[in-house]
Amino acid sequence: MLLLLLLLLSPGDGQAQRVSGQKRDGSCVCPVDSNLWSFPAVKYEAVLEQVQTCGGSLKTLQEQVKLSSQRLPHIQAAVENVTARLEPHLYLHNRGLYTALSLRQLGEELSQLETDVGAIHSQLNNAQTQKVSKEVDKLRTDVDRMQMSDTINMKSVKERLRYLKNAAESCRSIPTDFRGQGTHCLKGLITNISNPVMTKVSPHGKSYISGSWGKQAQMDSEGEKNSYWVQPLLNSHIWGNSLRVYQTYEDFMASVNQRDFTIAPSFSHANTIEGPSAVLYGEALYYHCYRSADVCRYDLKSNTVKRVTLPGTGVGFNNKFPYCYYDCRANSDVDVEADETGLWALYATVGNHGNLVVSRLVWDSEAETLNVSQTWETRLFKKAVSNAFMVCGVMYATRYVDDYREEVFYAFDTATGKDDNSLALPLEKVAKGVASLSYNPTNKQIYMYNDGYLLAYQAHF
Repeated sequence: MLLLLLLLLSPGDGQAQRVSGQKRDGSCVCPVDSNLWSFPAVKYEAVLEQVQTCGGSLKTLQEQVKLSSQRLPHIQAAVENVTARLEPHLYLHNRGLYTALSLRQLGEELSQLETDVGAIHSQLNNAQTQKVSKEVDKLRTDVDRMQMSDTINMKSVKERLRYLKNAAESCRSIPTDFRGQGTHCLKGLITNISNPVMTKVSPHGKSYISGSWGKQAQMDSEGEKNSYWVQPLLNSHIWGNSLRVYQTYEDFMASVNQRDFTIAPSFSHANTIEGPSAVLYGEALYYHCYRSADVCRYDLKSNTVKRVTLPGTGVGFNNKFPYCYYDCRANSDVDVEADETGLWALYATVGNHGNLVVSRLVWDSEAETLNVSQTWETRLFKKAVSNAFMVCGVMYATRYVDDYREEVFYAFDTATGKDDNSLALPLEKVAKGVASLSYNPTNKQIYMYNDGYLLAYQAHF
C-alpha cells in the first residue's frame, strides 16, 4: 500500500497537522480526529460582537460626519463674513482710527466662532477643517494685535480734531437765538420725563408696528398749527407712501375728519418714505427718501417733493446703520427731527465709523430748496442706540432697559460740541419696540411710536 501524507490545517493552533493514509480502491483513506477541527463557537461569538460594535461605531461616525459636513459650509460662510467685516477695521487700525466698541463686539463673535470651529475640527480633522481653523486663528491674531496696539495718542488726536470740528460748526453762522424761542432752553438739559400723558392705538391698527406720529412741530405755523398726524409704514414695516392728518386733537383722538395724502404712487418710488423717520413741520412732511442718502420734503399744498443729500463719507441707508441696541429697527438709518431751532437729520456714516452724525436742515422758501447748513460728528455708536430726538439744539439718545422701559442716557449739545453720557431719564412704554421718538417744541411733549401704540410724554427742564 502506498502511504500518503496529508497536511491538514488545525484551527485550534493555526498549525498544519501531518496525517498518514493508505490508498484503497483508487482513494486515499486516512484516519482523522474530528475533535481537532471542532467549530470555534466562543471565538465566533466574540468576533460577531466586535463586528456589531464596529458597525454601531461606524454608524455614529457617519452621522457625525454628515452633521459636520452640513455645518461646515455655515462655518466657512461665517469665517468669510467675519473676514470681510474685519477688513475695514484693519484699514482703520493701520491709521489708528478703529472704533473700540465695534471691534470688541467683533472679538466676542470671533470667540464663539472659535468654539464652533474647534468642535467641528475635533470630529472631522480633515484638510478642509484644518484650513478653516487656520483662517480663524489668523483672524484671532489680527484682532489681538489690534487690541494690544498702542493707539492712545492717535485716539487722543482724533478726539481733539473731532471736538475742534464740532466747535467750528457751532460757531459758524448760528444766530444769537440759537437756544430757541423759549426760556426753558436756557435752563439746560431735560431733568425729567413724565409717564405717558396719552396712549392710543394707531388709527391704522397696531399690526403696523413701524411709523411716526405727532403734532405739527413748527412754532410759528398758521396753516397746520394744531394738526396731528400719523405716518405708518404699510409695506414690510419699512416703506410708506401715505400721510393722515387731523385738524384738531379731538379729531385725532376720535379718529374722524382726517385728510389722507398720497406721497408717492408706489412703495418703490423715489419719493417713497423709508424707515420711521418723518416729522410734520409747518405745511410739509420731512422724511428719509427711498433707498438713498437723501431727506425729502413733501409739500401738503402743492404735492411736490424736494430733496437734499446728507453730507458725509458713506452715509448709511438701506439698513446699514439702523437704531439697534437690543433689536434693530429695520431701515431706521436716517431720522428727521424738529425742535425750537428748526429741523435736523440724525444718521451715521462710514467716515465717522458708524457713530451718530447731526445735520441741521434749512428750507429756503424763496429758492424752494432744502439745504444742510451745519454738521456735527458725535462719538456715540448708532447701533448702540435704540432711538434719538432733538430738544433745544441738543440730541438725546435712548437705550433699551426692558420690554416696558427705555432710558435717555446720552446728550450731545450742538451749541458747545460737548456730550454727556451720565443721564438716566426713564421712559415707560406699553410694548417692546420703539419705532420712532420725536419732540414737539409747541407743547414740549415727546411722541413715541411704540409697536403700533401712540404714546405722548411731557418733558420737564
